[in-house]
Amino acid sequence: MNDDEKHGVGTRIRHDRFGDGVVTGVTKSTFIVNFVDHGRLEIARKYSGLEIIESVTPDEEMIHVSEVEKSLERILRRWMDVSESVELGNKWIGGKLLLQPSDEGIQPKEIPIETFFHKIIMMRDRLRVLEQNINSHAVLSDEEKIHLQQYITRIYGSLTTFNILFKHKEDYFVGEKS
Repeated sequence: MNDDEKHGVGTRIRHDRFGDGVVTGVTKSTFIVNFVDHGRLEIARKYSGLEIIESVTPDEEMIHVSEVEKSLERILRRWMDVSESVELGNKWIGGKLLLQPSDEGIQPKEIPIETFFHKIIMMRDRLRVLEQNINSHAVLSDEEKIHLQQYITRIYGSLTTFNILFKHKEDYFVGEKS
């Protein structure tokens, strides 16, 4: 490989030991490569056992694949019905929610707390999708969008009771702020 050549992110390479891969990052002296069978490895640019299969010329402003992945994740979370990973507080893991009727002749209902928590997270995810659909709606006026957003904010406020279940404060429901 001619070291004078510039190869950027997306360049396809063949390594004499690790096989085919794609360059996902470039430093002054190395390529960060994702290999089909060996995962992510850092390879010296001057390594003699490296063959360039298809070169991609680097842009002046280089971007790392991890930045693209983060952007894609944000877009998918915003527009798709994709659940994010939210952790249940440690003290609740393995616990049960007990619904005890006032009538002693009726059996109480036990629900695993993880099941109940999952339902709450699904509801929050669907509210977020509804929020995005409202914001991007082509026919609703700005006034109608604001009016509907206020209802969603009130729903979040009603759900703050369940914040005790969350492990991390950044996952809490937040209603209207005064």
